Amino acid sequence: MSPMSVASGNLVLLVLLLVGVYVYLRASNSVRARVAERARERAAWVPNAAAGTDEVTAKSLRGHMGRASRVLALVGEHLPLFDAKQRAKLSLVCRRAGFYGPRAVSALVGVKFTSGIGAGVCAVLFGSKLPLLGQFLVLRAVLMLAAFIVGMILPEYALAFRARRRQRQIAAVLPDALDLLVICTNAGHSLAVGIQRVSREIRMISVPLAVELEMTASELHLSGDASVALRNLGERVDLPSVRSLVSTLIQSQQYGTPITTALKTLSKSSRTQAMLELEEKAAKLAPKMVLPMMLFILPTVAIIAAGPAVLRLMTIFGK
Repeated sequence: MSPMSVASGNLVLLVLLLVGVYVYLRASNSVRARVAERARERAAWVPNAAAGTDEVTAKSLRGHMGRASRVLALVGEHLPLFDAKQRAKLSLVCRRAGFYGPRAVSALVGVKFTSGIGAGVCAVLFGSKLPLLGQFLVLRAVLMLAAFIVGMILPEYALAFRARRRQRQIAAVLPDALDLLVICTNAGHSLAVGIQRVSREIRMISVPLAVELEMTASELHLSGDASVALRNLGERVDLPSVRSLVSTLIQSQQYGTPITTALKTLSKSSRTQAMLELEEKAAKLAPKMVLPMMLFILPTVAIIAAGPAVLRLMTIFGK
């Protein structure tokens, strides 16, 4: 194909991509836009914690991305790409990743849309250089559509990776937080006051856990319904240890059992579980080291041990 035809084909694909996006956005009527706006407001609403939570939110959402995040949030607010159920799911993903701002869902939608458009444009520009696909306009169009879909999905995988890393950080510090909560309850503090005190003390060790506990304490102070606040904590963190903590605290309040005894038992079981996980990792270490040893260490040892003898034999047979 001539360079002129390739350039014209790329231009046609870019125009088709932009026209398709424009038609899709225009097809979404005003009723759906209003419903999506209400869903965004309800899904992104989180009770205001103390000033420390606002600082963490500002650092995580606006501090890292700066002005670009505000632009992406503005773009996402005017893109009714997802319905209420999908936006609620995206809001949960954002909260588990540590983004609690009221415009977090809009920023994520803007990032997904921008990533999809960028991937589609790159597929159009570089698809013509492929040996087989570049010769057919239809195949390049299919490649552009596939790149757009992949670009829309990638930001969610990035958030899921951040959420898993955040869960590991919380799980590592949770036994210490439970011990501090036991001390606070033994001192006569209520559950809300104890959680708030633990969040202040644990902030220097784990900011994610401190933020979650601070938000839970604020919900307890504002609503007074401990079961709802604790279930929200379990939903945001999504860890088995945190869910067991939530169920233990709810059952203690429902049946009137002492919270201190339940927390002591839970702290002990949490530390036992952590030790079992460490022992399991240590047991898996030996089989994992077999392949690297065979590939890197064993050949080196064989060369060092048999090298001089081989060289001597080569010298003898050479004579």
